[in-house]
Amino acid sequence: MRAKFGVSAAVLGWLVLVVPVVAHHSFAAQFDQTKPVTLRGTVTKVEFRNPHIWVYLDVKGEDGNVTTPWQCEGGAPNALTRQGWSRHSLPAGTEVIVEGFKARDGTNTCNVRAWRTLDGKTVFAGTADSPGAPPARGNP
Repeated sequence: MRAKFGVSAAVLGWLVLVVPVVAHHSFAAQFDQTKPVTLRGTVTKVEFRNPHIWVYLDVKGEDGNVTTPWQCEGGAPNALTRQGWSRHSLPAGTEVIVEGFKARDGTNTCNVRAWRTLDGKTVFAGTADSPGAPPARGNP
């Protein structure tokens, strides 16, 4: 009985450590750096959760009708919060211009480099090369 408990505990411990690693993805695995995208759309929803925030946009096509909604991945909530972000930084109904990189699978998904409101304000997206990003540690 004790052996079964020990094996069960070991398997459970291994799963707790491995599942979060498998769930997270690298940029290059999901997004294509050779396919930049610029979108202008209206925020419909913000999911402020780990491992990255997601902002959903309605983007209009050339005919003026909303195309398939876009989902845009931002930085980690904890890092964004330390930079002054909150789940209310881009409220529903806000029009934004998004610069990012399109998903490899061809869906209306992108990884955001920069968010800009129509009044010109840039909102830090969470990536190291984002406009408005704080300098790297040790750099002035």
